[in-house]
Amino acid sequence: MQVIAGEQGGISEAENWKGGGGFRFYRLGPTLFENDATGRRISDKVRFQHLAAHVWFRETGIPWEGRKRSPLLGVHKGRAIYLLFNGILGDKSANGGNVLTGRLLADLPAHDGPKLVFGEACRLGEARLAREGVEFRQIPYDVAGA
Repeated sequence: MQVIAGEQGGISEAENWKGGGGFRFYRLGPTLFENDATGRRISDKVRFQHLAAHVWFRETGIPWEGRKRSPLLGVHKGRAIYLLFNGILGDKSANGGNVLTGRLLADLPAHDGPKLVFGEACRLGEARLAREGVEFRQIPYDVAGA
């Protein structure tokens, strides 16, 4: 605490340092990814808001400010970013609403522009995705760190 207050003894004096300082405290969330016999998977402890914050930051480089539960995380530079995870669309089954289908695509919050959709699987062909302006990325593989 003395260094933060700007005390001039010890290393501060030896290095002729004249400033104060500060620190930041962060609360870390659960570990997103685990490795098991089947490969990399999303931890059972991860909730929608945890993965949403990770996906948003990875795609935009800025913190996610989202507080509402919606598959539309936000729009960044004209591109809508969606996350289909953990029953976000109200389906309470384990994998409910995590697969991009034509019906699900029609039910997503509207965006008139390019769309980036993260989900467990996609049942739409490349031609349909291109026509709808959708880029699909599979979770967990396309969201894991490099």
